[in-house]
Amino acid sequence: MVENQKALYWNKMVPELIVSNLQESLAFWVNLIGFEVMYQSEEERFVYLDLLGAQVMLEEMQPEQWVTGELEKPLGRGINFQIEVPAVKPILERLERENYPLFDALEERWYQANDLQHGQRQFLVQDPDGYLLRLVEVLGEVSV
Repeated sequence: MVENQKALYWNKMVPELIVSNLQESLAFWVNLIGFEVMYQSEEERFVYLDLLGAQVMLEEMQPEQWVTGELEKPLGRGINFQIEVPAVKPILERLERENYPLFDALEERWYQANDLQHGQRQFLVQDPDGYLLRLVEVLGEVSV
């Protein structure tokens, strides 16, 4: 096994986000949100992250990347990444300790799906490049 690489299930679809500063992004994604580094290539300025099966790849901006247009902050406009976690409170506490701003405060939401309502506790936060994360703690389902 390669150093810094752990055995891992590779999801069939994993977003790869271009970031302006990989170390700054790692501090956010790993130290504040709680992802683990599963694979890292310092030479390619690339990292593969996992949080209980939620996976994302981060790659620092480089001239030879596949880019379809000009990159301006906030990156990832028009998308938010929902990430299910066992509890949102520990993440909120880490963000608060660092005075890291939330995009949208913690709330309880119930979403209708056919004859069920799915409950979740959620909040939104942007990473250093503006990618929007929606952290979700599942509350359960109720019939309607």
